[in-house]
Amino acid sequence: QVQLVESGGGLVQAGGSLRLSCAASGRTFGIYGMGWFRQAPGKEREFVAAIAWNGGTTYTNFAESVKGRFTISRDNAKNTMYLEMNSLKPEDTAVFYCAAGRSLVLVTTQPPYWGQGTQVTVSS
Repeated sequence: QVQLVESGGGLVQAGGSLRLSCAASGRTFGIYGMGWFRQAPGKEREFVAAIAWNGGTTYTNFAESVKGRFTISRDNAKNTMYLEMNSLKPEDTAVFYCAAGRSLVLVTTQPPYWGQGTQVTVSS
């Protein structure tokens, strides 16, 4: 169906920046929303950010913990979504997962498609 592949994870010092990418392939015709979740050891997977497009309008949504620090965008030609992470904190350390669905609401709540995840480690 839909395949999502994340990349860009790695080790970065606190205060640094990292850019994650998520390339979508397969039958993406019905995909109008993509987003990011993260899961730290011992914690539940949590929503980070999402982007959706409809009728020429782009919508974005961010978790309170990342507002002002993270930026989400999408390159339609490349069918790739990006997450620019700035001012990273040790608490941002987690496996970041790419997600996709039919709408912003679906992506932020119960996305049907997931990537394999990419590790982000922020050292102090």
